[in-house]
Amino acid sequence: MKKIFIILALAFLAACPAMAQNGFNVPYSQYGIGECNMPFNMPFAASMGGVSYTRSGNNFINPFNPASYAQIEKETFVFDMGLNIEMSTLKDRNSSLFDADGNLSYLTIGMPVTRWWKTSLGLMPYSDVNYQSVQSNVDTTLFGTVKNVYEGVGEVSQIFWGNGFNILKNLSVGVNVNYLYGSVQKAISYDFDKGDTSMYFINSRRLKNTYISNLNFDLGMQYYQPLGQKYTLGLGLVVKPHRTMSVKDNSLVYTYMSDESLRDTIFPAPGVNNEYLSTLEQPFSLGVGLSLARNGRWLVAADFTYAASSGLKYTENDTINLFGRSVLRYDNDLKGALGFELTGDKNSSKYFQRISWRAGVHYEQGKLILDLNGVDTKLNEWGLGCGASLPMRKGRSVLNLSLGYRSFGSVDPLQRNCFTFGVSIGSCESWFVKRKYN
Repeated sequence: MKKIFIILALAFLAACPAMAQNGFNVPYSQYGIGECNMPFNMPFAASMGGVSYTRSGNNFINPFNPASYAQIEKETFVFDMGLNIEMSTLKDRNSSLFDADGNLSYLTIGMPVTRWWKTSLGLMPYSDVNYQSVQSNVDTTLFGTVKNVYEGVGEVSQIFWGNGFNILKNLSVGVNVNYLYGSVQKAISYDFDKGDTSMYFINSRRLKNTYISNLNFDLGMQYYQPLGQKYTLGLGLVVKPHRTMSVKDNSLVYTYMSDESLRDTIFPAPGVNNEYLSTLEQPFSLGVGLSLARNGRWLVAADFTYAASSGLKYTENDTINLFGRSVLRYDNDLKGALGFELTGDKNSSKYFQRISWRAGVHYEQGKLILDLNGVDTKLNEWGLGCGASLPMRKGRSVLNLSLGYRSFGSVDPLQRNCFTFGVSIGSCESWFVKRKYN
């Protein structure tokens, strides 16, 4: 056991730097603490349109409903790791931009503690910030030409410890304790053109760093009711309680000439601390999932989610607020997903018949709401996915593949179309069996 935990600790330490995005321009990541890709970072969910509340198995980890850990079989150890490649196109009415990125999308393990108690540990990216945009304004009467540069970089990762419990034969409950950590840096620069009347104005820059180190949790339940000998009805429930957390910010405002090393600090004033606390709020969220399975043949499942807002709500300290009023507005977020799986026959002698095939669609209303020229504009997302689970030649391990497409927003102001390809390895091995003979 000591060797096992040493190996796992080294794997987690090695995975931490690999979680960071290589970084391409994602303008919508400037709002809040960045863009979150869950649950589409995991192939088992992405291939079914994000359906996850009633999903469980013995060869993959489902952190989106902690009750699913109870399905880990006794005397087994599950290791689940995934990679993700993303190809994105940004498009407005006049132009488009293509970019691609790839990264380690998650690393999870699961094992039994007792017959009725199973536990899991995992690491995955929670959100990513990476954007840069330039806007030039011309005022010939006073400033001349000033170039506004908006830029940000950073990431927030999540470590979770989950536990699932078998309460009754067909009923399980679970809880995740999540630790969020990371930092986000955002800046606005005002560069004046020295060739015109703006020569009397000095360039300036506003810089803010946000450091996140917080705990939250979510609760889950799964119930499976046999319908005769051929069918099973599944019910999943996930609740994220409302929680208000504090994050540490520090800000700096300064003017500079062409050489930024020669700068004059405006904020903070001498003797004033530039560190302050802002608010990070987890909204109340309720997710309900339903599934119907033809045992060993097929599965159809649907998820519905309501949240007071999409993602974590960040609010800068009102007494500082160096970046001014945000155009981001928070309102109810509604999600729906529908997925289908054609289950492979694990006992078949033909490999092709042992493959499971999946497909699904999803729609999200109110993912982002922006105040554009005094009008609240809702930016919605829709997408679809497909994939397959390829069983290994020996044992219960599988190779999961997924291909997905998501479209977010519109060309007014900006539309993001994204193709994703995911691959994961779910290894399920018998580690805790005591040999009767040597």
